[in-house]
Amino acid sequence: MSRTLICCALILAMTSATAQTPPDAARKLAQDAVIVDTHIDAPGMLMDGWKDLGVDAKGREFDYPKARAGGLDVAFMSIYTSPRQDADGSAWQAANEMIDAVEALVQRHPDKFALLSSPKQVESLRVGDRVLLPLGMENGAPIGDDLANLQFFFDRGVRYITLAHSAANRIADSSYALERKWHGLSPFGKQVVAEMNRLGIMVDVSHISDESAREAIALSKVPVIASHSAFRHFTPDFERNISDELAKAVADKGGVVQVPFGTAFVDPQGAADTQAHFRATNALNQRNAALKAAGKPLEDSDAFDKAWADAHPAPQTKIDAVLDQIDYAVKLIGIDHVGIGSDFDGVGGELPDGLRTTADYPNLVAGLQARGYGDADIRKILGGNLLRTWAAIEAGSAAR
Repeated sequence: MSRTLICCALILAMTSATAQTPPDAARKLAQDAVIVDTHIDAPGMLMDGWKDLGVDAKGREFDYPKARAGGLDVAFMSIYTSPRQDADGSAWQAANEMIDAVEALVQRHPDKFALLSSPKQVESLRVGDRVLLPLGMENGAPIGDDLANLQFFFDRGVRYITLAHSAANRIADSSYALERKWHGLSPFGKQVVAEMNRLGIMVDVSHISDESAREAIALSKVPVIASHSAFRHFTPDFERNISDELAKAVADKGGVVQVPFGTAFVDPQGAADTQAHFRATNALNQRNAALKAAGKPLEDSDAFDKAWADAHPAPQTKIDAVLDQIDYAVKLIGIDHVGIGSDFDGVGGELPDGLRTTADYPNLVAGLQARGYGDADIRKILGGNLLRTWAAIEAGSAAR
């Protein structure tokens, strides 16, 4: 059965998470274009509770039927480890278990999925309507303090590394944390960037502090990416989102900024609540550390999180918030430096109307078409820009 017929059958069979019905032109382009989403948290979800993602997986934002209905071709699987796992030494184990889970998914459904390690493989591997699964490591914690682990994870298929996540690690500072351990990259972090360049692993500046990102961009000999970073222009004082200055630096280096969909990033109130939550959590951790040292009972972190969520419900957000981000990015850094990194399965379902699952990329296409983007430019945003950048990074590696 052809790609288009499969798409139509799946769309008719599925109950959409949105009331929107994109026009035929948008659905056709979504199926024909190469869609690359640089951030999907399916591996972490598999660790929390196994589901077969080769069939319709209730409650999941990524699975094969949804991906094919939306036209998704290349889905970077996020190998995420937390600061807690970094601190207790379990990040290495967790990362390898998630990679094993992705490999098992491909082995279980070789007709539906394939591992992807190079942009050169995209056209050949996507034949037969397969969804291609490269790996992106969110947080460099599994590297530990051993540079040789970069080769190890490259051999396992990791093709980008987000240098840090929500706390400083051995490599860089986080945008979320108030304290700054390195004020840029650590001495080891500078070696990590050089080795990533040598191997052809994309340097990802999402999540890290401005100082760390600025230094990583300057030190890299090849383009860098922001795998899932919205624009701070819409969310002042939210360092997690990329500044205009740093976005221009990424573009000047030949890289790409991938726009996420989560309301925590694209909605001003969502961003403010997210920043406040991380700061409140840091304060809780400090109080608990003091209580532990004093031999007193700790505050209940689960109860804290529930109370916070009850007091700060996610704002209702429309797809226009994402389209506004893309419009701003195109005007700021140019059509050749913008892409998408949804954060599906990583934001607790806090997503805009019309972009609830991987079946919904046609809604994004329709929105771009309605705003006057031509098909060639939409193809760039959907995946062409990321594949070009990845190819340049790979070529730069081979040249040294």
